[in-house]
Amino acid sequence: MSAVDNLAAIKQKISRAERKAEREAGDVELVAVSKTFEAEAIRPVIEAGQRVFGENRVQEAQAKWPALRAEFPDLELHLIGPLQSNKAADAVALFDVIETVDREKIAAALASECAKQNRQLQFYVQVNIGEEEQKAGISPIETLAFVERCRDVHKLDVVGLMCIPPVDEAPGPHFALLRKLAREAGVEKLSMGMSADFEIAIGFGATSVRVGSAIFGTR
Repeated sequence: MSAVDNLAAIKQKISRAERKAEREAGDVELVAVSKTFEAEAIRPVIEAGQRVFGENRVQEAQAKWPALRAEFPDLELHLIGPLQSNKAADAVALFDVIETVDREKIAAALASECAKQNRQLQFYVQVNIGEEEQKAGISPIETLAFVERCRDVHKLDVVGLMCIPPVDEAPGPHFALLRKLAREAGVEKLSMGMSADFEIAIGFGATSVRVGSAIFGTR
């Protein structure tokens, strides 16, 4: 199947999961994860109507998205990979949404760059929901205070939380915890669920799912 066929199949699965969870049609946004794929692989998916894409690396995104955005100006680009503070300027210039705010230094750098560039972005705080040593993200216990600091001190528009559950554990309890934290923090958006578990995530309230390999194939 082509990426366009896969896209249609994923959208159908999202619709079914919305109905099963008794949610409104169109509640869940699909972020098509295009990392490692070149512009020629992405363009058919754009032409099929997909408008929201996720990238892991700033430098890789810089190589392909400015030309695509010139061609398709209504695209929305999310940074879903870890961000170093020395890439904050480039990230603010290129992306519309940054989903991986997870420490004070990066929050301060992003705030500074938004002011310098007069750019208004939306931000998600990334939560290390399984408290895994090798993963980025703020710990669940620190999440509420960190969201407050991002808003009150750094004046970031924090709209939601993002997580990646441990691969060897059932995702449901982790999704449930992220939903609880979001309610306590007063944010409405939940970026959770990927190719293997997005339907489960929708059942737990995901407002966006990040699907890559199930659309574009293995990398």
